[in-house]
Amino acid sequence: MPQASADVAVTAPPRQRDKPADEFSPLLREIKGQSLLHRRFGWYTAGIVFNSVVLAALVVGILLVGDSWWNLLLAVPLALFSTRTAFFGHDAGHSQIASTRRTNRLLGLWHGNLLLGMSSAWWNDKHNRHHANPNHVDKDPDVGEGVLVWTQMQAEKREGVYRWLTRNQAWLFFPLLLLEGFALKVASFRMVFSREGWERQGRARATEITLLAVNLVAYVTLLAVAMSPGKAVLFALIHHMLFGLHLGCVFAPNHKGMEMPDPDAEQRWGHLRRQVLTSRNVRGGFVTDWMMGGLNYQIEHHLFPNMPRPNLRHARPTVQRYCEENGLSYAETGLVDSYRQALRHMYDVGEPLRQD
Repeated sequence: MPQASADVAVTAPPRQRDKPADEFSPLLREIKGQSLLHRRFGWYTAGIVFNSVVLAALVVGILLVGDSWWNLLLAVPLALFSTRTAFFGHDAGHSQIASTRRTNRLLGLWHGNLLLGMSSAWWNDKHNRHHANPNHVDKDPDVGEGVLVWTQMQAEKREGVYRWLTRNQAWLFFPLLLLEGFALKVASFRMVFSREGWERQGRARATEITLLAVNLVAYVTLLAVAMSPGKAVLFALIHHMLFGLHLGCVFAPNHKGMEMPDPDAEQRWGHLRRQVLTSRNVRGGFVTDWMMGGLNYQIEHHLFPNMPRPNLRHARPTVQRYCEENGLSYAETGLVDSYRQALRHMYDVGEPLRQD
């Protein structure tokens, strides 16, 4: 496994303060003064309309090409714009798009449940818990024990095939991402068909189930009408595998290998430190911003989760300067090196098991 590059912009180690929770207020006032928390209705309207038109054109293309192997090529752009759809669903879940909770909820249902077949309620619950306590092993579901583990303490408890997975998880990470598109849908259906958490939301649960069912029926019908069963199955596999790989490649660099708070010392971290020290930015231009849905500005996104996506890059200079002035590490690296650091962390977690 290659060594992590030193191409990370950091300042001096963070110094202790008496009131870390107060560190964030001056930065928040400065960001508000720059109007960076204002909604960007025009930007989002244009983006959502364009994305919807492309998806509709791909559906028409699938029907026109028909029962041909060439149709499998359309699974690639469909996966690409399915990921764009997920980005809009993500932004709606953070109330970045509209001014009202109801409108953002409807946009989340449209992009998540109807267009992707993924429960927006499941995603929002999981993702909000991650934002509240990023990289916290007891509270962040993204670093909980699953197929992969993120600490050596978690690794020590692995048995059987999971122990083998942990020993080799750095090498298996990208291949496993090919299954993420299917895993997201399975988790969504498991949540909406579970009674837990829906006691007072019967109507919301019915809406989620209905839209997920419409997506499933429409997707299966489209492929069944357009092509033979064998080609339809292969198309669905390519589409979902590339979709999962793309999404995983967007989220993987953001926190893996970054600071993991000690639960016993957690109260000494205010919002600023909790979000900045656990997050990593990825440098890049327009292509990187587009392919990663603006989540390459992960530090800014975690500090201001309701900030509209196009404003994140404008907030970066202010946040970076503020962190430097306050002696707080601001991690930023290139795309390739971000993956190298994340993989190095996973490799190190499995090291004790490899020694055994």
